[in-house]
Amino acid sequence: MRLYTLPKTDAISDLTLGERDTPRPARGQVLVRMRAASLNYRDLMIVTGNYSRGGVAPDRVPLSDGAGEVVETGEDVTRFNVGDRVAGIFMQNWLGGEVNDSHPGSALGGAVDGVLSEYVLFDQEGLVTLPEHLSFEEGATLPCAAVTAWNALYAGKSPLKAGDSVLLLGTGGVSMFGLQFACAAGARAIQTSSSDDKLARVRELGADDTINYRETPEWQEEVKRLTSGRGVDHVVEVGGAGTLPRSIESSRLGGQVNLIGVLTGGEINPTAIMRKSVLMRGIFVGSREMFEQMNRAITQHQIKPVIDRTFAFDDARAAFEHLESQQHLGKVVITID
Repeated sequence: MRLYTLPKTDAISDLTLGERDTPRPARGQVLVRMRAASLNYRDLMIVTGNYSRGGVAPDRVPLSDGAGEVVETGEDVTRFNVGDRVAGIFMQNWLGGEVNDSHPGSALGGAVDGVLSEYVLFDQEGLVTLPEHLSFEEGATLPCAAVTAWNALYAGKSPLKAGDSVLLLGTGGVSMFGLQFACAAGARAIQTSSSDDKLARVRELGADDTINYRETPEWQEEVKRLTSGRGVDHVVEVGGAGTLPRSIESSRLGGQVNLIGVLTGGEINPTAIMRKSVLMRGIFVGSREMFEQMNRAITQHQIKPVIDRTFAFDDARAAFEHLESQQHLGKVVITID
């Protein structure tokens, strides 16, 4: 089988295409013929040696997100059959409940080998069934970005409900799924970008209000104006410390800020959090239980993930370069034929 590995992690050029024997499933394992994989900002940080959770072992197979079909099962496998369409969960042993210290050690593409390979072995517990209306390419976008957005909006103390307002920063994978989930819930979505073309696109996809943060650098004031001074109920905060103070100011008293990204640096003053009684949640993807809940909602509302561009397996480096350019809207996908 063909697969990509990372002999070292200094640059995108370190992605190395090679071959290994196709594995066979042991007891409780499932062999999946991967059909598509998708990229997250985490994957770019890992490949370039900038991952905040530390480096990865030499020759690690990258990427956490992928979808394919079951081609062989080991003994005692009861959850899946040959031919089932599946996706792996981000942390292979976080099945439900609260996250604990053991879960990050099972994260695909980081602590353990990922999915940028023609075949991948999974424990049967580390997979979910794809919604029937999604293609493999669409299904491959779900494990990290979509589950992260779902966790942010639905797994906290105040789950999103109809009539709530949501602020979404940027137009990457997490924010685009957040937009789709907000629209499905009947919530008001306010989205930011530095590109008017991207803002026009998100309005087509259902955003109620948009803000060009380059033209409006004090965008928190515009959020407050749009909400008649109240602020939003939820913030999907993917920027990090550099944007967090404005996200807090954009929140209503007692609102919820879901901290996901680390795109910008800076210092955080906790005074504003206390003053506004904001609930701050650090989000690290989510569990299989969340994934399955989300898939039921995706099926019910026939949600189709937003894919910016698809690359061939042999062009994986180009896919990473496209992600690095920050020109994408939605997800970047690699097909595995």
